[in-house]
Amino acid sequence: MKHIFKKGSNPQRPTLLLLHGTGGTEQDLLALADKIDPEANVLSVRGNVSENGMPRFFRRLAEGVFDEEDLIFRTEELNQFLDEASEKYEFDRSAITAVGYSNGANIAASLMFHYKDALHAAILHHPMVPRRGISLPDLSGKKVLITAGTNDPICPSQESIDLQQLLQEASADVEVHWENHGHQLTFSEVEAAAAWYR
Repeated sequence: MKHIFKKGSNPQRPTLLLLHGTGGTEQDLLALADKIDPEANVLSVRGNVSENGMPRFFRRLAEGVFDEEDLIFRTEELNQFLDEASEKYEFDRSAITAVGYSNGANIAASLMFHYKDALHAAILHHPMVPRRGISLPDLSGKKVLITAGTNDPICPSQESIDLQQLLQEASADVEVHWENHGHQLTFSEVEAAAAWYR
Protein backbone atom coordinates (compact mmCIF):
# COMPACT_ATOMS: atom_id res chain seq x y z
CA MET A 1 0.00 0.00 0.00
CA LYS A 2 1.29 3.45 -0.90
CA HIS A 3 2.26 5.21 2.32
CA ILE A 4 4.51 7.62 4.20
CA PHE A 5 6.32 6.64 7.39
CA LYS A 6 7.87 9.27 9.65
CA LYS A 7 9.80 8.03 12.65
CA GLY A 8 8.83 9.81 15.86
CA SER A 9 11.25 11.37 18.34
CA ASN A 10 9.84 9.43 21.31
CA PRO A 11 9.73 5.60 21.07
CA GLN A 12 7.36 5.50 24.07
CA ARG A 13 4.61 7.17 22.02
CA PRO A 14 2.19 5.16 19.89
CA THR A 15 2.22 5.10 16.10
CA LEU A 16 -0.44 7.30 14.51
CA LEU A 17 -2.11 5.59 11.55
CA LEU A 18 -3.56 8.26 9.25
CA LEU A 19 -6.45 7.28 6.97
CA HIS A 20 -7.78 9.90 4.52
CA GLY A 21 -11.30 10.51 3.23
CA THR A 22 -12.58 9.83 -0.31
CA GLY A 23 -10.37 11.52 -2.90
CA GLY A 24 -7.61 12.17 -0.37
CA THR A 25 -4.01 10.96 -0.31
CA GLU A 26 -1.42 9.96 2.24
CA GLN A 27 -0.44 13.67 2.47
CA ASP A 28 -3.87 14.88 3.65
CA LEU A 29 -3.80 14.29 7.40
CA LEU A 30 -0.11 14.85 8.17
CA ALA A 31 -0.88 18.22 9.80
CA LEU A 32 -3.35 16.45 12.12
CA ALA A 33 -0.61 14.13 13.38
CA ASP A 34 1.53 17.15 14.35
CA LYS A 35 -1.40 18.58 16.27
CA ILE A 36 -2.27 15.32 18.04
CA ASP A 37 1.20 14.02 18.93
CA PRO A 38 4.30 15.65 17.40
CA GLU A 39 6.54 13.00 19.06
CA ALA A 40 4.77 9.92 17.66
CA ASN A 41 5.63 7.76 14.66
CA VAL A 42 3.33 8.51 11.72
CA LEU A 43 2.15 5.92 9.20
CA SER A 44 -0.06 7.57 6.60
CA VAL A 45 -1.65 5.23 4.06
CA ARG A 46 -3.34 5.78 0.71
CA GLY A 47 -6.46 3.71 -0.06
CA ASN A 48 -6.00 1.00 -2.70
CA VAL A 49 -9.39 1.50 -4.38
CA SER A 50 -10.12 4.12 -7.05
CA GLU A 51 -13.60 5.58 -7.51
CA ASN A 52 -13.58 7.72 -10.66
CA GLY A 53 -9.93 8.48 -9.99
CA MET A 54 -10.47 9.26 -6.29
CA PRO A 55 -8.57 7.07 -3.81
CA ARG A 56 -10.73 5.21 -1.26
CA PHE A 57 -10.12 2.38 1.21
CA PHE A 58 -12.97 0.18 -0.08
CA ARG A 59 -15.65 0.22 -2.76
CA ARG A 60 -19.19 1.45 -2.26
CA LEU A 61 -22.30 0.65 -4.27
CA ALA A 62 -23.81 4.13 -3.75
CA GLU A 63 -23.48 7.07 -1.33
CA GLY A 64 -23.59 5.50 2.14
CA VAL A 65 -23.99 1.94 0.76
CA PHE A 66 -20.84 -0.11 1.27
CA ASP A 67 -19.66 -3.05 -0.82
CA GLU A 68 -19.40 -5.42 2.17
CA GLU A 69 -17.38 -8.07 0.37
CA ASP A 70 -14.79 -5.51 -0.68
CA LEU A 71 -14.85 -3.91 2.79
CA ILE A 72 -14.00 -7.27 4.41
CA PHE A 73 -11.22 -7.92 1.88
CA ARG A 74 -9.71 -4.42 2.20
CA THR A 75 -9.90 -4.50 6.01
CA GLU A 76 -7.89 -7.73 6.01
CA GLU A 77 -5.45 -6.22 3.50
CA LEU A 78 -4.89 -3.17 5.72
CA ASN A 79 -4.49 -5.32 8.84
CA GLN A 80 -1.82 -7.41 7.09
CA PHE A 81 -0.11 -4.24 5.88
CA LEU A 82 0.08 -3.02 9.51
CA ASP A 83 1.71 -6.32 10.52
CA GLU A 84 4.31 -5.93 7.76
CA ALA A 85 4.90 -2.20 8.38
CA SER A 86 5.48 -2.76 12.11
CA GLU A 87 8.26 -5.22 11.28
CA LYS A 88 9.76 -3.11 8.51
CA TYR A 89 9.77 0.14 10.50
CA GLU A 90 10.23 -1.51 13.92
CA PHE A 91 7.32 0.02 15.80
CA ASP A 92 5.09 -1.59 18.44
CA ARG A 93 2.24 -3.33 16.58
CA SER A 94 0.10 -3.25 19.74
CA ALA A 95 0.33 0.55 20.08
CA ILE A 96 -1.35 1.92 16.95
CA THR A 97 -3.81 4.80 17.22
CA ALA A 98 -5.82 5.33 14.03
CA VAL A 99 -6.82 8.84 12.97
CA GLY A 100 -9.38 8.53 10.19
CA TYR A 101 -11.68 10.92 8.37
CA SER A 102 -14.88 9.81 6.60
CA ASN A 103 -13.93 6.80 4.42
CA GLY A 104 -10.70 6.47 6.44
CA ALA A 105 -12.69 6.50 9.70
CA ASN A 106 -14.92 3.76 8.28
CA ILE A 107 -12.00 1.44 7.49
CA ALA A 108 -10.53 2.16 10.96
CA ALA A 109 -13.86 1.21 12.56
CA SER A 110 -13.93 -1.89 10.35
CA LEU A 111 -10.49 -2.91 11.68
CA MET A 112 -11.95 -2.80 15.21
CA PHE A 113 -15.09 -4.69 14.12
CA HIS A 114 -13.05 -7.53 12.60
CA TYR A 115 -9.72 -7.73 14.45
CA LYS A 116 -9.52 -7.55 18.22
CA ASP A 117 -5.95 -6.23 18.36
CA ALA A 118 -5.65 -4.31 15.09
CA LEU A 119 -5.76 -0.95 16.91
CA HIS A 120 -5.08 0.21 20.44
CA ALA A 121 -7.20 3.35 20.00
CA ALA A 122 -9.01 5.29 17.28
CA ILE A 123 -10.03 8.86 16.50
CA LEU A 124 -12.91 8.57 14.04
CA HIS A 125 -13.90 11.82 12.31
CA HIS A 126 -17.37 11.52 10.69
CA PRO A 127 -17.59 7.70 10.58
CA MET A 128 -20.47 5.41 9.69
CA VAL A 129 -21.21 1.91 10.98
CA PRO A 130 -19.04 -0.29 8.73
CA ARG A 131 -21.17 -3.44 9.07
CA ARG A 132 -24.37 -4.36 10.88
CA GLY A 133 -25.59 -7.68 12.20
CA ILE A 134 -22.17 -9.11 13.08
CA SER A 135 -20.74 -9.85 16.50
CA LEU A 136 -17.74 -7.74 17.42
CA PRO A 137 -14.61 -9.00 19.19
CA ASP A 138 -14.02 -8.11 22.84
CA LEU A 139 -12.70 -4.54 22.70
CA SER A 140 -11.98 -4.15 26.43
CA GLY A 141 -9.24 -1.57 26.99
CA LYS A 142 -9.68 0.01 23.53
CA LYS A 143 -10.39 3.75 23.47
CA VAL A 144 -12.37 5.47 20.72
CA LEU A 145 -13.28 9.09 20.02
CA ILE A 146 -16.01 9.75 17.45
CA THR A 147 -16.42 13.31 16.16
CA ALA A 148 -19.62 14.08 14.30
CA GLY A 149 -21.63 16.91 12.78
CA THR A 150 -25.28 17.31 13.70
CA ASN A 151 -25.95 18.60 10.15
CA ASP A 152 -23.77 16.08 8.31
CA PRO A 153 -25.59 15.17 5.04
CA ILE A 154 -23.25 12.25 4.27
CA CYS A 155 -23.05 10.71 7.72
CA PRO A 156 -26.36 11.08 9.60
CA SER A 157 -26.21 11.59 13.38
CA GLN A 158 -27.81 8.19 13.96
CA GLU A 159 -24.75 6.49 12.40
CA SER A 160 -22.49 7.97 15.10
CA ILE A 161 -24.97 7.04 17.85
CA ASP A 162 -25.26 3.47 16.52
CA LEU A 163 -21.48 3.12 16.15
CA GLN A 164 -20.94 4.34 19.71
CA GLN A 165 -23.47 1.81 21.00
CA LEU A 166 -21.99 -1.12 19.05
CA LEU A 167 -18.45 -0.35 20.22
CA GLN A 168 -19.58 0.13 23.83
CA GLU A 169 -21.46 -3.18 23.72
CA ALA A 170 -18.10 -4.74 22.73
CA SER A 171 -16.61 -3.12 25.90
CA ALA A 172 -14.68 -0.31 24.18
CA ASP A 173 -14.38 3.03 25.99
CA VAL A 174 -16.13 5.48 23.60
CA GLU A 175 -16.62 9.25 23.66
CA VAL A 176 -18.51 11.33 21.08
CA HIS A 177 -17.77 14.96 20.28
CA TRP A 178 -20.65 16.75 18.50
CA GLU A 179 -20.45 19.91 16.40
CA ASN A 180 -23.26 21.86 14.70
CA HIS A 181 -21.62 21.45 11.32
CA GLY A 182 -21.74 19.28 8.21
CA HIS A 183 -19.27 16.70 6.92
CA GLN A 184 -16.20 18.93 6.82
CA LEU A 185 -13.43 18.38 9.35
CA THR A 186 -13.28 21.47 11.56
CA PHE A 187 -10.37 22.95 13.48
CA SER A 188 -12.31 22.64 16.76
CA GLU A 189 -12.82 18.91 16.09
CA VAL A 190 -9.09 18.47 15.62
CA GLU A 191 -8.48 20.38 18.87
CA ALA A 192 -11.02 18.15 20.66
CA ALA A 193 -9.23 15.07 19.29
CA ALA A 194 -5.85 16.35 20.49
CA ALA A 195 -7.28 17.07 23.97
CA TRP A 196 -8.92 13.62 24.12
CA TYR A 197 -5.66 11.95 23.03
CA ARG A 198 -3.67 13.73 25.75
